[in-house]
Amino acid sequence: MTFTGDDVRAVVAALPETTEEFAWGMPIFKVAGRLFLTLPEDETSMAVRCPILDRDELVLAEPGKFWIATHEAGNPWVRVRLAALDDREELDAIITDSWRLAAPRALLEKPD
Repeated sequence: MTFTGDDVRAVVAALPETTEEFAWGMPIFKVAGRLFLTLPEDETSMAVRCPILDRDELVLAEPGKFWIATHEAGNPWVRVRLAALDDREELDAIITDSWRLAAPRALLEKPD
């Protein structure tokens, strides 16, 4: 299954306090003003927040799906090839995890 930038937008739209902007020549997404996702490479991949240790493990385990952009090597970000994702559940989980890493504590603690 191949996902697109529009599929990413649909997941992001369901998350609280998110916005889409355009910066660095690509769409970027923020939660409460904090960056949590970008759509580089003509929206064929996404860059998401990911703790460095977890990121390195993902890249080693699935290099066809995950990689680290050179300029992001020292930062907690990982790139994800949208065409390599297994299903919508995986897409949702990756985006939601990144959102949680960027969201302010008060937003995470809000009751549904």
